[in-house]
Amino acid sequence: MSVFTTLNLEEMHDWLDQYALGRIVALKGIAAGITNTNYFVITEQARYVLTIFEKNDFDELPYFVNLMAHLAQHDVPCPAPIFDKNGVALHRLKGKPALMVSCLKGQDVEFPNLAQCKAVATTLAKMHLVGLNFHQQSHNQRGQGWRILTAQQVMPKLSDTQQMLLRHELDYQHGLDLTALPHGVVHGDLFRDNVLFDGDVLGGFIDFYYACHDVLAYDVAIAVNEWCIQSDGHFDAEKLQIFMNAYQAVRPFEPAEQTHWVALLRRAALRFWLSRLYDFHFPVEGELTHAKDPMHFERILKDRLALSAGHE
Repeated sequence: MSVFTTLNLEEMHDWLDQYALGRIVALKGIAAGITNTNYFVITEQARYVLTIFEKNDFDELPYFVNLMAHLAQHDVPCPAPIFDKNGVALHRLKGKPALMVSCLKGQDVEFPNLAQCKAVATTLAKMHLVGLNFHQQSHNQRGQGWRILTAQQVMPKLSDTQQMLLRHELDYQHGLDLTALPHGVVHGDLFRDNVLFDGDVLGGFIDFYYACHDVLAYDVAIAVNEWCIQSDGHFDAEKLQIFMNAYQAVRPFEPAEQTHWVALLRRAALRFWLSRLYDFHFPVEGELTHAKDPMHFERILKDRLALSAGHE
């Protein structure tokens, strides 16, 4: 959610003519995140979020628009797409796909408490259940093919020890058979900066642009690797227990999910180690951008490998 495509008020005034949202009064770039360009668009009527897609093709995006509309209609707190006077949500802006969505109440939290962890878990489980009735599918942009390609690109930048770790984990993940695990809609990127809170009240999940059809428990693994950890990457046992109990009170894990749980924790750590390595070594220039520390997820991966060894 960085700013790679710059806009001004005059450009936005003209672009907003196709909507019935009133006159624009302010435009503010959003610096958090690293993939798309985001702005707050404040009109006479309300505040909205504008996303300009820097990497997605136009034909990839209806899935995300329809998914957010489906979730919002079924009371999963998330941004609702804004449709223009002709009932169209997706448009082009400066030659790139663009979407306006509702602006949710709240802000992200840096140090989540137990109540907030519980709220995230409960909402994630509800999202997974509601998503079972969403019948469009999208492939995982960060799946096996992406892992192999990205690893090839970052490998020369790594130390011998890091290369060994990366090759070992790639081989391990490639050998996993997860077909028997429950699949459905996953958020795919449920980090603290993609969840809004107003105090302990969850305002909603945002940034669904890595959502896809994948293993549901993998989405849970991504979440706990973010919400239930200490600064060194080790799990906070109390937060992890609260999170998993709250999630499974809504959608209990099946035996196959329990069996593959640590493997999924490793897959989630590998995915974000790779993406952060790529963003660190091959940065895209933007007006307001920042690359996150890849070492954080290297530490998490090593810790989950230690957990795996303890389960053997």
